[in-house]
Amino acid sequence: MSPLSPPDPAATPPVAMTIAGSDSSGGAGIQADLRTFAAHGVHGTSAIAALTAQNTVGVQGVHGVPADFVVAQIESIVADADVGAVKTGMLGTAATVVAVADVADRLRNLVVDPVMVASTGARLLDAGAERAYRERLLPLATLITPNVEEAEVLLGDRLPDRDAVVDAAGALARTGPSVLITGGDGGAQSVLDVMAIHTADHIVVSVAEAPRVDTANDHGSGCSLSSSIAARLARGERLEDASAGARAFVHRGLRGGAGWRLGAGHGPIDHLGWNAPAEPSDLSPPIPIRTVDRGDAP
Repeated sequence: MSPLSPPDPAATPPVAMTIAGSDSSGGAGIQADLRTFAAHGVHGTSAIAALTAQNTVGVQGVHGVPADFVVAQIESIVADADVGAVKTGMLGTAATVVAVADVADRLRNLVVDPVMVASTGARLLDAGAERAYRERLLPLATLITPNVEEAEVLLGDRLPDRDAVVDAAGALARTGPSVLITGGDGGAQSVLDVMAIHTADHIVVSVAEAPRVDTANDHGSGCSLSSSIAARLARGERLEDASAGARAFVHRGLRGGAGWRLGAGHGPIDHLGWNAPAEPSDLSPPIPIRTVDRGDAP
């Protein structure tokens, strides 16, 4: 199956939802999620949690949406459509994180991208919102997709090397969800992703490396990864397959948009394959390296 083809052009498409912030530059957030859903042949719905004034250089302003109206948007959609998967991105406040957690039992295949740390390293949430993520929302997720910096926030500890990231994935998975930690340092030529997947009896931790793409156009790559996984889950894929396919989708997007000049800073990836690389871009599969018992330390 190509990630850019609908599952059956003659059939009603699957439905996914994004609960996230709007990005006025079009590179990340709601805009990136909806493009990603469309690229996978999935109808996208949305609940907007925040408005931003931003461009490729940075964020100039944020206007939060009241938590009760975020929930009103969610309830409006799930009361009417058969939503096969949901992803969350920037939620902005502790009240919104808690409000989403309160309706999480109505959200199938919940993929949580815990947007907590900006690419500059700045913390985007206060301590109360970070605690709400840890205690309320993450345990209810099917999968969480923190980058290394966000995993450090969630665990309250530094992750200086591959072994530490592997340990962190196992530790986070023991709190409930499966885990995909992205953006680890695999060396000058590669980046590292670590996945901890729940099976019937235990947690399997796997490591995958991808060639590093030389580009400034990586804005929204994390949003696009989580929304690609949600789209694939809505299409009925297994979590392991959805995660592997999403990694390949984002890698193709990074390569396709590597030379774009859509602003002075970090531009978007090529979600729609407008400049798809000629050579294959499927990545090697993750390599299982550890099995973690659910009740034991990783």
